[in-house]
Parts: sequence; C-alpha cells; structure tokens
Amino acid sequence: MTSAAAKGSAVCMRAYSARPDSARDTLPGRTKVTVHALKKMHSDGKPIAMMTAYDYPTAVACERAGVDMVLVGDSLAMVALGHQDTSQVTMDEMMHHSRAVARGTRSAFLVSDLPFGAYHADIGDSVRNAVRMVKEGRAEAVKLEGGRHFVSRVDAIVNSGIPVVGHIGLTPQTAVSLGGFRVQGKSVAAAQHLVDDALALQTAGCFAMVLEAMPSLVAETITRLVSVPTIGIGAGSRTSGQVLVMSDMMGIFDRFTPKFCRRFAELAPQMDAALVQYKTDVRARRFPEEGLHTYAMPAAAEDRWREHVLSAYGLDLDRVAEPTAQVHQQQHQRSSV
Repeated sequence: MTSAAAKGSAVCMRAYSARPDSARDTLPGRTKVTVHALKKMHSDGKPIAMMTAYDYPTAVACERAGVDMVLVGDSLAMVALGHQDTSQVTMDEMMHHSRAVARGTRSAFLVSDLPFGAYHADIGDSVRNAVRMVKEGRAEAVKLEGGRHFVSRVDAIVNSGIPVVGHIGLTPQTAVSLGGFRVQGKSVAAAQHLVDDALALQTAGCFAMVLEAMPSLVAETITRLVSVPTIGIGAGSRTSGQVLVMSDMMGIFDRFTPKFCRRFAELAPQMDAALVQYKTDVRARRFPEEGLHTYAMPAAAEDRWREHVLSAYGLDLDRVAEPTAQVHQQQHQRSSV
C-alpha cells in the first residue's frame, strides 16, 4: 500500500453516499418531537428552533443539529428550483421534496407547506391535498398561508386528523395582493387585522402558527394572546420560536438577503472556490490522486492484465499514455495512408 493509500484508509472507512451511516443522523438519546412535545416546550417557555430543509442532506444536517421542527417550505421554489416566486411550485414537486426530507428526519417534527392552489379552490381540495402530503409526502403536519378567509380549510383538515400550522403576516404565496414582499401590521388597523387572523386560526384548530415580517410589538401581542406556539420569521424575539430559510442563513442563496435573516455562515464563496479548485486540479491531473482516491487490482492480477492487454490489443500499459488528441491524429494519418 502506498503512503497516500495508507493515509486515506487511516482517515476513515469510506462508504458510498448511497449507503449513509444512519446511526449518525440523530443526536444520542434524543426522543421524537411530537405535537405534545412542542406544546410542552411552549408551556415551559422553551424556544422552539425550526429550520427549512429541501432534500435528504439538509434534513440530516437539521437532525444532527437537534432542530426541533423541520419545514419543507415552498420557498424551495426560489432557492432550490430557481423560480421567481413561491407560487410556481406544484403539489407534486412539494411532495417529492417532502419525501426526501422525511428520509433524513428521524426525531425532528416534519411540517410541509401546501403550495399555492392546493387549498384555494374548495374545502374538498384542501383536505385531499393535505392527506396526500401526509400519505405520500410523509409529512407529520401541513402548513398553509392565510388568516380568517381560510379557517374553513383549517377546520376541515384538522377534523380529518392532520395537524395544521397557520401562517400570517407576510404570506409569500399571495405577496402580489399585499403589494409585494412588505412588512405587515404597521398601522393600528393592520395590526388588529393580524390579531384577528391569529385568533381565528387558533379557534379553527391550528396547533402552531408562523408569524412573518411584522413589527415585534405586534408579534409579541399575538404570542401573548394565543395559547399555541408562534414561530417568528422577521417578527422579533418575543415569539415562541424562530424559523429561517436554510439557504439564506447559510449564505447560499444569492438573489437577496431579507433584513430579518442573520447569515450564520457564508458558504457560497467556499462552494465557488472549491469548484474552481476542483476544475483546476482536474485540468492539471492532480485529482484523482492514485492510491488515495483510486482502487487497485491485486498485484498478481495486475501483472496478468498488463500481459493480456499487450497480447490482445498491442497496448503497453507500462508506457506513458500519449495525449488523446495526438493518438487520434496518428490514427487518422494511418487510416489515410
């Protein structure tokens, strides 16, 4: 074994990515987060940490960090699929991502967004799509946007046995009707409208609700008035918990960064630099490194193979290979003679 190969085997036992070590996906001793556990956290005054995830790796990252709730948000339309807004993602796409996240989520509580159009037509559609998200998307709860106008949908979904998370304030699916991505509840009348929405959603059966882009004082008021957990995003520090879009807080999404988002990392420059280095090392044939990133035949089999190739094809593997372009030129010259 070469020194490079020895170094490689000393670092870790490598495994294909198709065979991940699931034993590492959950913090030791951590119990499953349930609706009951979330209510207990709320009653104890323990802040709830919620984070978005869009695929298996991001779900596993949330799991290893001990995040309480994982949200498959329709923000994936923009940060994962490249759409201009969240209204363009489909129900099938949301379920596809929800299933992937479910595979990496073991103890965290999994919530998936119902996308725009999945619950707007009628109550029947709302229930059918919520059932699909649980049955096919493997979600444990669904989230939908809107206040008093959607209480009938919330009530029907809850009565079908599916937990519902509400979402008021800035509702990205219908941001156009709100005048764009703008803070909501800045006037007394607008703030009262949000309070009314929150109370209506609680009455309809939401076990939690997201408060997005509203003055901290309004979010605090709602949090103190309702008896269910409030999860803030751009709603100050007095809510029952917080949620952020992972691509924003990791510094990956490059279109814009909302005011309310703190970047806990700047991964985009690191990703760019790593890709440039990869391309450079491939061009210079510094990657892969023989013995470290490669596999070998047993010595006896390798000797026999070299002899076989030389005998069968006239190819001497002990000679340094000529550049591909040069080989092709020589073949062309021989064929034209």
